[in-house]
Amino acid sequence: MRKIIECVPNISEGRDEKIINACSDAVRAVDGVTLLDVDPGKSTNRTVFTFVGDPDSVVEAAFQFAKTAYELIDMSKHSGAHPRMGAVDVVPFVPVAGVTTEDCVECSKQFGKRVGEELGVPVYLYEEASNNPNRKSLSQIRAGEYEGIKDKISKKEWKPDFGPQEFNAKSGATVTGARFFLIAYNVNILGTKEQAHKIALNIREQGRGPKEPGRLKAIKAIGWYVDEYNMAQVSINLDNYKITPPHIVFEECTNDAKDMNLAAAGSELVGLIPLEAMLLAAEYYIKKENLFILDEKQKIRLVVERLGLNSVSPFNPDKRIIEYMIRESNTEPLASLTVRDFVELVGTRTSAPGGGSVSALIAALGAALGAMMGWMSYGNKKFEHLDKDMRRLIAPLNENMKILIPMIDADTNAFNDYMSAMKLPKETTAEKTLREEKMQEGLKKAINVPLSVMKFSDACWESMIELAKIGNINSASDLAVGAKSLETGIWGAFQNVKINMPQITDDKYKSSVLKEGEEILSRAEGNCEKVVKLLGERD
Repeated sequence: MRKIIECVPNISEGRDEKIINACSDAVRAVDGVTLLDVDPGKSTNRTVFTFVGDPDSVVEAAFQFAKTAYELIDMSKHSGAHPRMGAVDVVPFVPVAGVTTEDCVECSKQFGKRVGEELGVPVYLYEEASNNPNRKSLSQIRAGEYEGIKDKISKKEWKPDFGPQEFNAKSGATVTGARFFLIAYNVNILGTKEQAHKIALNIREQGRGPKEPGRLKAIKAIGWYVDEYNMAQVSINLDNYKITPPHIVFEECTNDAKDMNLAAAGSELVGLIPLEAMLLAAEYYIKKENLFILDEKQKIRLVVERLGLNSVSPFNPDKRIIEYMIRESNTEPLASLTVRDFVELVGTRTSAPGGGSVSALIAALGAALGAMMGWMSYGNKKFEHLDKDMRRLIAPLNENMKILIPMIDADTNAFNDYMSAMKLPKETTAEKTLREEKMQEGLKKAINVPLSVMKFSDACWESMIELAKIGNINSASDLAVGAKSLETGIWGAFQNVKINMPQITDDKYKSSVLKEGEEILSRAEGNCEKVVKLLGERD
């Protein structure tokens, strides 16, 4: 999975477009980062930026952004309605995909260290990055704001985590850390502000107070009335969608509204949302309504309909789901080729793509043909009695097919680390040792990719065998070709596992992988014969 981190830095400037644009340009200049949003506020004299990218790129962009802001903003002349303590006030790192909160903590520390050492600005850690209970929340650290730093920074308990323990009149101080992704979400209620607020009190974690907490964890909520929409809303901040996701909030608000003889009229997403949160909602409604939906676009459409996300304004997934906004068209260059172009590329005088990529493709086609037989049986009037079975059998074939497709490119890219290690210096003993370690790591990666092709292909056999027994017999030849393709893909992948083994020095790893590969290959041969035999018996 691609690693994506979001960074949401706030600067103490919301009026000067030149400064705001310069900070934006500093982010855009860093490769691997996408600037998603710039939200200036004139009364608060503050601007919130949102950008995403891989961990290293995000840290670099945050540093260049901060460097620019420190150069252009003078805190001694700043005034605004929003609490603040620095030119770059707060820099949170947020996990989006393929990363953990711990990864974001590490990013915040790398950022803080560079700012402190290279730019001479005091930096404090907060939230998940801080181990100090008295300096955990942003409000604790920002107490006294910019004006209070001069007096408190010299105290022992206020020594910065990074940078000098001295007042920086021009830049103030910066707070950085890691927090979970915050989703701003409103549920529409055809009622009054007071009725919406009653629902908010029922569901929000703090409820009506310590003695009467609300039902849902990790959310804040209030009720308000929006004249523009001519309806009330329960306005919610979801601090951790993995604890309480939007669809659960919507269901709870809807149920409370129904109990109050009110109507919920859809909902509104404010800002962006991670793909995972949408897919969690899809799986909830698929299970609740006993649906059979495998296509991701259909899952997203289901969620948009069930949550009423089009109720206030059109919900465009490409502009509201983070992963969709930063999709790269060239992440799978081989898999994205036409069939003709791929075949002709394989046939040129180049070592890549080669047998490994072709094996992954053949295995993916094998799983696809299995899924095809399932679909030719599902929803067919003649086979209606098998719909429940087809739902069970199609799903793993479809899933493994989608996993195998990216491996067409992964196999070709597998040697990148090994080739990079080959170029490392080898003059000293230490350099030789490091080079050998990196080469071994690269070789193992090159082996693990085709081994993964074997494993995911192996996971298809149970469905293939069951389909051979009960699937639409009119697709018998398709399933037979699929089984042989699956076997061939596994056999080809094993050749790529074996060819790299002689250079592996870890005998335990070598023995374990070869044993596992031989077992998968043996099963493939037996299962392919079984599928063909079962189909033949039905003729």
